[in-house]
Amino acid sequence: MNIYISNLSYSITDGDLTDLFNEYGPVTSAKVIMDRETGRSRGFGFVEMEDADGQNAIDELNNAEYEGKTISVSVARPRTERPAGGGGYNRGGGFGGNRGGYNRDNGGYNRGGGNGYNLGGRY
Repeated sequence: MNIYISNLSYSITDGDLTDLFNEYGPVTSAKVIMDRETGRSRGFGFVEMEDADGQNAIDELNNAEYEGKTISVSVARPRTERPAGGGGYNRGGGFGGNRGGYNRDNGGYNRGGGNGYNLGGRY
């Protein structure tokens, strides 16, 4: 069983997780997730152990206080597939709106309307 632990103190190590969960049965692996950029803990981790032992650990440790913080312990969900390419921001461009130019329906040139620039009413 793969177990997800969140709200960990940033000082917790893989060994600390192993020690904590060993009280409930043999731990196959324990990993605190670290930030790639800073090398600092991200405050969550995963532990693998047998199903019966793992469920007992979840029941006992969920909402327990550990190293001064109330941790959340649950069955880990499988990772969902995310689209490749990363990002997380909109690469779309443009200023939208009416881009100006001649518009005979509005009686000629459309000056300063919706082009994304504040012209201060001078044009």
